Amino acid sequence: MAVRVAINGFGRIGRNVLRAIAESGRKDIEVVGINDLGPVETNAHLLRFDSVHGRFPGTVTVEGDFINVAADGKKNGKIKVSAERDPTVSCFG
Repeated sequence: MAVRVAINGFGRIGRNVLRAIAESGRKDIEVVGINDLGPVETNAHLLRFDSVHGRFPGTVTVEGDFINVAADGKKNGKIKVSAERDPTVSCFG
């Protein structure tokens, strides 16, 4: 059974954590949510194009308030994105 995690804040560190999980192909960690005040489209764009690490080696798409991430041909699934100022209010169960 995978550990389910949510990322609070999708700045440089949050994006790199998601990128590392996706690129490594780990099945024991499942990212179920991202909480960030920025628009979903902007967060997806910043994940796709990183000024230090380069382009994301897979696909990143947006469907409503979800980001879909697939690296190396492996689909990592839909990740729910919320914009909750108070991180103690969980949107991810």
